Amino acid sequence: MPRRSAGGGVEVVEHAVHEPVAWEVPDGPATSRIAFAAAHVVPRTGSETVPGAPADLDWEATLAFRHRLWSLGLGVAEAMDTAQRGMGLDWAATAELVRRSASEAAAVGGRIAAGAGTDQLAPGVHPVADVVAAYEEQIAVVEDAGAQVILMASRHLAASARSVEDYAAVYGRLLAQVQRPAVLHWLGEVFDPALAGYWGSRDVAAATDAFVELVHAHADKVDGVKVSLLDAGHERELRRRLPAGVRLYTGDDFNYPELIAGDGEHRSDALLGIFAGIAPAAAAALARLDADDTAGFHAALDPTLPLARHVFGAPTPYYKAGIAFLNWLDGRQDGYAMVGGLHSARSAVHQAETFRLADEAGVLADPELAARRLRGYLAVHGFEA
Repeated sequence: MPRRSAGGGVEVVEHAVHEPVAWEVPDGPATSRIAFAAAHVVPRTGSETVPGAPADLDWEATLAFRHRLWSLGLGVAEAMDTAQRGMGLDWAATAELVRRSASEAAAVGGRIAAGAGTDQLAPGVHPVADVVAAYEEQIAVVEDAGAQVILMASRHLAASARSVEDYAAVYGRLLAQVQRPAVLHWLGEVFDPALAGYWGSRDVAAATDAFVELVHAHADKVDGVKVSLLDAGHERELRRRLPAGVRLYTGDDFNYPELIAGDGEHRSDALLGIFAGIAPAAAAALARLDADDTAGFHAALDPTLPLARHVFGAPTPYYKAGIAFLNWLDGRQDGYAMVGGLHSARSAVHQAETFRLADEAGVLADPELAARRLRGYLAVHGFEA
């Protein structure tokens, strides 16, 4: 398989796959932490998976993946950036996805929360009142479906807000309306450059102060905050500043084991894209944590960190290609394709390393199947076995 050499070139190396790991399957959701996996979506075979085409989903495969997460005791964070919000998944498909997924969750008693944003608006600057109205439309879809609301960071608000007060006014109005406490999502610019300066400042310390003030002002309507800045020190400091009862759902795909384990005084819950790629290991690790087996927790989860850091490596917005690739390798979708043509966002060399690290972490359900699929994928890209 191809691999980057120390000099920056490409070398072909042999890799012998490991035996599959028999992960512990918990009886139900974790009790010591709340854990969501942000799930990806699968396009219909034969659909126009090209940039600009409307999303055309394989509903059977897409929903089957969510059932797998629920069967492992994980919650589903629906219609988040992992599902390609703003990168191929249009609002019409998003609304249908939320409705279908929430219905399936209700049928099996699975936990589900779903992203409400403003991506039905055209790109660019809009009156703040229009941004609020877009949020309200999406909140209604999520709540009518029976899912918990995740208030996603909005590119339109980032482009249109002129002050900290604008953010406070928008979120204050939205939180006053939600039927049950929502999750606030702070997605850093490393994930989406259009969100630079969110909460009213490009200075992270000043933005954090504004964010904390907002949460304290509406603590009764905030279940938790989901922070994706890839900065473990910032997350540890932020969770110390949150009101009692408000959770911090880590979105740090670089440092999640230590943040979930906690420091003895504070700990993080989880809402992670990488959990969609390492679900069996994540579920087994949480089961160990429930049993007060911290060593077992780290033994299961720590080996997944090299994979996560690779999948979420720069340019980070394209991590979704790694999540889809892992699930294709595992036989959970017929072809390696993504809506909007995003499957081309990572190179064959990058994805070969994704395979190797997943095998090292023990998260491939059938390593031999994954190896066969990888060989075919590499052949298309000019790397013959």
